[in-house]
Amino acid sequence: MLDQNTRTAILKLHEQGHSLRGIARVMRLSRGAVREVLRAGSAEVPRIERPEVAAPYREAILELYASCKGNLVRVHEELVASGADFSYQALTAFCRRQGIGQEEKKPVGRYSFEPGQEMQHDTSPHVINLGGKERRVQTASLVLCYSRMVFFQFYPNFTRFHCKVFLTDALHYLGGGCATCMIDNTHLVVLQGTGRAMVPVPEMQAFGERYHFVFKAHEKGDANRSAHVERRFSYIENNFLAGRAFQDWEAANRQAREWCDKVNGTFRAKLKSSARELFAIEQAFLKPLPVWVPPVYLLHQRIADVEGYVSVTTNRYSVPVEMIGRRVEVRESKDTIEIYDGPRLIATHPRAVEPTGRHFTLPEHRRPRGRGVKLPETSVEEKILLETLPELAGYVRALKEHSAGRGTLALRRLLSMVNDYPREPLREALEEAAQYGLYDLDRVETVILRKLGREYFQIRLN
Repeated sequence: MLDQNTRTAILKLHEQGHSLRGIARVMRLSRGAVREVLRAGSAEVPRIERPEVAAPYREAILELYASCKGNLVRVHEELVASGADFSYQALTAFCRRQGIGQEEKKPVGRYSFEPGQEMQHDTSPHVINLGGKERRVQTASLVLCYSRMVFFQFYPNFTRFHCKVFLTDALHYLGGGCATCMIDNTHLVVLQGTGRAMVPVPEMQAFGERYHFVFKAHEKGDANRSAHVERRFSYIENNFLAGRAFQDWEAANRQAREWCDKVNGTFRAKLKSSARELFAIEQAFLKPLPVWVPPVYLLHQRIADVEGYVSVTTNRYSVPVEMIGRRVEVRESKDTIEIYDGPRLIATHPRAVEPTGRHFTLPEHRRPRGRGVKLPETSVEEKILLETLPELAGYVRALKEHSAGRGTLALRRLLSMVNDYPREPLREALEEAAQYGLYDLDRVETVILRKLGREYFQIRLN
């Protein structure tokens, strides 16, 4: 079929007095095609009207489309069962031309950004080869809208703590931030509302104020508003992750940073330069980093267990032995686990990225094999007894040897007898017990009571 420009030229040549044969020869067309255009007398291309085999079933199609919940496969099955004789492709073509089940297409928007005006942050799930296994991870990315500088990292999951850790790393990588950080309506930042009515969580609002930017959310369903960061996820998946395997989390994030350095310095035809060259212009407009940035950490209150460990996300970290049973404060940061006794730092461990249930013990907290907690050789009770009755030191040592364990209960019983009974009958009874090897304190106490009854409680008759 001849296009509109060709048809216009044929009509113009005909008005100039050229013959049909001459027009066909000059334009290298058949005389029949020229004759058809001249007969129509219009440059408009006629529409080809073909009969629609599904047209008689239009009302039935609309009813079935609603009852089958938009599933055209089921609509075709029901039509065939009722006697219709046309293919599934004919049904879909008819629905497409009639606009049945088709959403109205809308042109996308175009946004222009000034240097330092906006940066976009979002996350997306990806599958990576980590430690020889396929792992589903969360990829966090930040893009400057003017220069297209990109920074991303991987995390096993993404919480508010990870969000602050990532943004801190990204802003330090870029050397500053833009006035606005555009996000989707994520619960990590949004307290209530959506789009322009979004109210951020006070914790995240304070974080943004520290770096001199504000969080803004795009309207619900307006994915084009954050297109710069969304487009990078496809590039990361199909370029960076293609054919790569990582030994651990540290290696994955280190290679991600190196890849960002490479991509940001690569010439891009659409920008007519590299992102690094545009960043040289934008850098002067970025909000400067604070002079001092407090570390991002999660605060936990723990009690050291009987083994000398505290638990954080199932991982157990050692503490000094003297802290067993005491309350400590644990600060979980990006790379470390810091344990405090009040204001004093008592232990620092490398942080395990994932919950593994393992024990992490510092060398100074490791006791030699075969030795328990070193206890004092002389108990408090024994010291008091030796100071009170030094002449009976032999009996006290023998009593310990003949008692279970360290003899603490027996020594405590003997000390109670020293405090309850007069000194002289007590000393005599213990000397006799030592002479005969008597270490049953119940029987020793019986001897003491006999001496008291015979010498101190005699009844005199007049």
